[in-house]
Amino acid sequence: MTDEDPNRREVYFEFTAIGGVVRVAAVDAATGIETVVMGPASAAVADLKQLALGKLKARLANEAD
Repeated sequence: MTDEDPNRREVYFEFTAIGGVVRVAAVDAATGIETVVMGPASAAVADLKQLALGKLKARLANEAD
């Protein structure tokens, strides 16, 4: 038995620089569902991850309904 939160999911992030922007893909490991956001290359990695993760969580919630 673990103390892990059952709502926590494993998520993979992929960052691709395209000129002055960064494409960030967030992929849910269990389902393979992917979301993509774009942001300025000057943005903090943590901020881009948070944005992509928020979009992924919204999509997963929508898929569950």
